[in-house]
Amino acid sequence: MARKAIVLFNLGGPDSFEAVEPFLFNLFYDPAIIRLPKPFRYLIAKLISRRRGPTAREIYGHLGGKSPLLEQTESQAEKLQNLLSTEDDEYEVFITMRYWHPRASDVVKKVKAFAPDEVILLPLYPQFSTTTSASSLKEWQEASKKEGLTAPASSICCYPAEEGFVHAYTSLIELSLQEMTSEAPRLLFSAHGLPKKIVDGGDPYPFQVEKSVAAIVKKLNRPDLEHLVCYQSRVGPLEWIGPDTEEEIKRAGLEKKPLVVIPVAFVSEHSETLVELDIEYGELASEAGVPEYKRVPTVTVHDRFIEGLSNLVKNRKKGQMTSSEGQIICPSGSIGCPLIAGK
Repeated sequence: MARKAIVLFNLGGPDSFEAVEPFLFNLFYDPAIIRLPKPFRYLIAKLISRRRGPTAREIYGHLGGKSPLLEQTESQAEKLQNLLSTEDDEYEVFITMRYWHPRASDVVKKVKAFAPDEVILLPLYPQFSTTTSASSLKEWQEASKKEGLTAPASSICCYPAEEGFVHAYTSLIELSLQEMTSEAPRLLFSAHGLPKKIVDGGDPYPFQVEKSVAAIVKKLNRPDLEHLVCYQSRVGPLEWIGPDTEEEIKRAGLEKKPLVVIPVAFVSEHSETLVELDIEYGELASEAGVPEYKRVPTVTVHDRFIEGLSNLVKNRKKGQMTSSEGQIICPSGSIGCPLIAGK
């Protein structure tokens, strides 16, 4: 019987009002987010975290003063652990967060104490980006080297059209459509945005988001419903990829078009779904004249999603990084793709 450690990666979030600014500093000090030399990045991270602190604390005030992301991820880990408990090998699921506790430097010690024969790295980001999965995996690799964790590591870089993920979102959309009183709503697949210069630099994230949406729409099989992909959470003066979710909500209001919003790049509930989509965009939809606004919940612990994670674990390529399809899925120009970069 082999001992296998599974490490789930997520963004993390502040666990108190006092943690908001340190969390924001960690986020903007990440060289994958602010791509400047260290001294300048430090100053900018300090400035942004102080300026955004009051607004961020107000956001987390809607959530009881902290992010629910850790508890959500713990529920996913527990359900995955239970599903894998029927396997012949011994699995132990660990959680590490990129910008708040538990951090990789602490979790890698627990994994080493478990003495695994293999470590399986599984980001909870279905679509790969240099700003999310790559950043988390890099931090883990650095912590592992420092701690002397030598067990072979297998990594799943992305799973944008994984069957369980697609099935879970499709079923949640179907349930939301049944609850709508309006006919023929427009489906808005809203993903977290990225600055355009990062995408122009070869980040494959928008391609992978489109791949997720195409797979979900195909399985949904509702050609009568219009759909489009848009991007939320735009901040700062840089040009961001679009179309912008807020602008699409305003357009739907002008057209008197009901909306079903799907947070296609998120697998857990947190501030960007519970506050931004539900409260802020919900109010915007009402003010813009959208006749009905419905937000589909994230897949979280949906049986088919967790089953999909389990299949990713069981079908990985030992000691290698791979996509859910076992091959490169990004276009040749996506130099940010780790499988292309590693060729």
